[in-house]
Amino acid sequence: MPSAEGGNFQPGAGGSADGASSEGLSEALVELQLLTERLRRECPWDRDQTAETIVPHTVEEAYEVADAALAGDDAKQLDELGDLLFQVYFLALLLQERGAGDLAAVARNVHEKLVRRHPHVFGEVEARTAERVRSNWERIKVEQEGREGVFHDVAEALPALLYARKVQQRAKAVGFEYPDLEGAYGDLKEELSELEEDWSADELGDVLFATVNVARKLEVDPELALRQAAHRFRKRVELAEALAAADGLNWSELPLERQDAYFDRAKENQR
Repeated sequence: MPSAEGGNFQPGAGGSADGASSEGLSEALVELQLLTERLRRECPWDRDQTAETIVPHTVEEAYEVADAALAGDDAKQLDELGDLLFQVYFLALLLQERGAGDLAAVARNVHEKLVRRHPHVFGEVEARTAERVRSNWERIKVEQEGREGVFHDVAEALPALLYARKVQQRAKAVGFEYPDLEGAYGDLKEELSELEEDWSADELGDVLFATVNVARKLEVDPELALRQAAHRFRKRVELAEALAAADGLNWSELPLERQDAYFDRAKENQR
């Protein structure tokens, strides 16, 4: 990671922030940089870390940022974004130690990539819709960035729902997909029929994959939709348990039909 004196990277360059805010941003970022370097030198735990040991924490922090954002909790999001930012600083410092780059290189690289992928902002290309922007991105990745194959740079370590959506988006970029929602939904119904005939992991996987395709057609993030469904279920079970307790009953000890009745009451109360 570069020292406070090194480099000529200017975080505020090209932006719309005034001088005072740019100066404050630069100061805060350099302070965090120096803190990261000191922790790496002086903290036994930080000295022992490698990319392999840090990445699980990075993934966890990313999910915590997502939870805070979806909950609309600005204070928590501010805190969790800081934790995630530190992960970026630390991983960049590990790159520097290997002579493979540093935080300035990371920033410059993403800056150049964003400019390159937004010719409708920084060039003469027209893109009046989000779909057109995405189409331009895919073309630029192939023509200017040398990416090859339909499924270029799809990380297999992605969560399954996100991985499935990414694979489908790559297939769409070359025209291989159902033209409308009806086609995707018809495929889902067909997969459900096949599951009824063969209760196997393969058939269940096909159903889940087809469900992701329907979600994509509906412009719904399947990961978020599933998380929200799980959250609703959790809240309803907790409310059902409370309703049973108000009647002097232990919900977990009730037979399924009684549990289901309290669950239905909980659903009605939430609507």
